[in-house]
Amino acid sequence: MKIACVGGGPAGLYFSLLMKRQDPSHDITVHERDPAGSTYGWGVTYWAGLLDALRAHDPESARAIGENSVRWSGGAAHIRGGTTVHDGDEGFGIARRRLLDVLTERAAELGVRLEFGHAVTDPGQVADADLVVAADGVHSGLRDRHADHFGTEVTAGRNMYIWLGTTKVFDTFTFAFAETPHGWIWCYAYGYGEDRSTCVVECPPATWRGLGLDRAGEAEGLALLEELFAGPLDGHRLLGRGRTGGSARWLTFRTVTNRTWHRDNLVLMGDAAHTTHYSVGAGTTLALEDAMALAGALRDSPALRPALVRYERARTSALLPVQSAARYSAQWYENLPRYVNLPPAQMFALLGQRHSPLLPYVPPQLYYRIDRAAARLEPLRRLKRRLGPRLAGALHGLGR
Repeated sequence: MKIACVGGGPAGLYFSLLMKRQDPSHDITVHERDPAGSTYGWGVTYWAGLLDALRAHDPESARAIGENSVRWSGGAAHIRGGTTVHDGDEGFGIARRRLLDVLTERAAELGVRLEFGHAVTDPGQVADADLVVAADGVHSGLRDRHADHFGTEVTAGRNMYIWLGTTKVFDTFTFAFAETPHGWIWCYAYGYGEDRSTCVVECPPATWRGLGLDRAGEAEGLALLEELFAGPLDGHRLLGRGRTGGSARWLTFRTVTNRTWHRDNLVLMGDAAHTTHYSVGAGTTLALEDAMALAGALRDSPALRPALVRYERARTSALLPVQSAARYSAQWYENLPRYVNLPPAQMFALLGQRHSPLLPYVPPQLYYRIDRAAARLEPLRRLKRRLGPRLAGALHGLGR
């Protein structure tokens, strides 16, 4: 096949190299609108299950990704001068730029043609391709040309957020909550290199405006945030320049969904097809899993349309629990006052339960007691898993 992959992010690059591995005779070009090396962002996070899947699909790139990642374990929450620690969860962080470099180098090694500084917004620009993969992100131009067909819906979240870096190296996934005269502001931070961490800061619009962050220049805004999170940052700086020639901006998160993911020989992948709130840390993993699924569907089906149908069905089904978890996670932070006055250990426990569909409908302290009891009693744990989503659905219907 002749394949045009539009977008040089993790999804597009990984799909291109997987297709070359399957059949070196494929003619594959990745079209990336930005110059080489001008990626945005700091570090991305993933879990061990993804590394296992990458090893199964392409051991060479998996090895390079693993070698360039740092491992962190457990979690810590800072609030009102105290720190609550949770052992257990283990994850990995890698610089987004390094991840893209690894995938770019591997794709080129396999014979993929890479065209940087080449924007493709119209399928007519790649009319000779047998397959056009729209991996061009949340603002996908290829998708938006046929938004009615795809059934694209974009929903803006309520809170403001900014994606920053820091010279503080966190060895655990860290949350920090700061109370201000204008309301609460908080951050999530995790390490991704020997001298860097990612730090995502979030707050309600009223807090953002009240603190003057809507009017502050970059240096002024970073100085204020460094003061608010001085304890967790331990005197380290926040870094705002996540993209060459630009600066970090405050945004609202855009949740993208599509009714269908393909049209003729055009198929959506990664953020062009779906987004999940950053608080669940799944974006990069889902993009790479999309690439695996589409490559697998094309390998197993000799005809294009059945392969695209199979890919769409598999991925939309796999995404359902992740999208649900992301939706409830975003709502937990949007309703932070409901939880912030709990004892810190209880608050942190419910932070870990923020994906639960039942939590928004049960008084927080009661939910905490039920959850602690369920952790000790297997029958109660099974009952909570089975009845929780049904009860949450019924309560949601009554609340309409």
